[in-house]
Amino acid sequence: MEIHIKHYNAVQLHSWRDYKVPKWGYSIAEEELDPEKTVKASGRELRVSHKSAREICKTIKGMMLIQAKRYLRDVIAKKRPVPFTRFKKKTAHRHGLEKTFAGGYPVKAAKHILKILEGAEANAEYKGLDTERLRIIHASAYPGMKIKRYTPRAFGRSSPKFQTLCHIEVALEEQPETGEES
Repeated sequence: MEIHIKHYNAVQLHSWRDYKVPKWGYSIAEEELDPEKTVKASGRELRVSHKSAREICKTIKGMMLIQAKRYLRDVIAKKRPVPFTRFKKKTAHRHGLEKTFAGGYPVKAAKHILKILEGAEANAEYKGLDTERLRIIHASAYPGMKIKRYTPRAFGRSSPKFQTLCHIEVALEEQPETGEES
């Protein structure tokens, strides 16, 4: 029994082998990170709003890991709002905000960022770091590629229905112990 490969399939197989996975870098310089005391985690091409993710990242940067996880769980439960500083047009005021009045509860973005923080915590455990003393030293979100789609309209026209994906990255650093007794 002879098996014949059609030319079209052979070309497809050949081009599939040449496919390369993109190499993602981080927006924080490698020189700033001590490999012994820091861990990184990222989410790439996520289907969340890059505007909401940016505001959450700005809020949690500088927090301890346990404090940030508690804060994100409160945002998901709609108990604590996220202050919106840049993308705040037509955003309602929220009770309990300081320095800014506009805020919201970006639940979907908070869920994704919480998952990334848990991944960074797992990386820290694997490295042997103390998860109680981890501080978020870098948290950023920025737009990724656009998924371009069109919705049909009347008279043979169409309207764009684009969706912007989002990259989120987090870096944690182990803080030195305070109050050590010699």
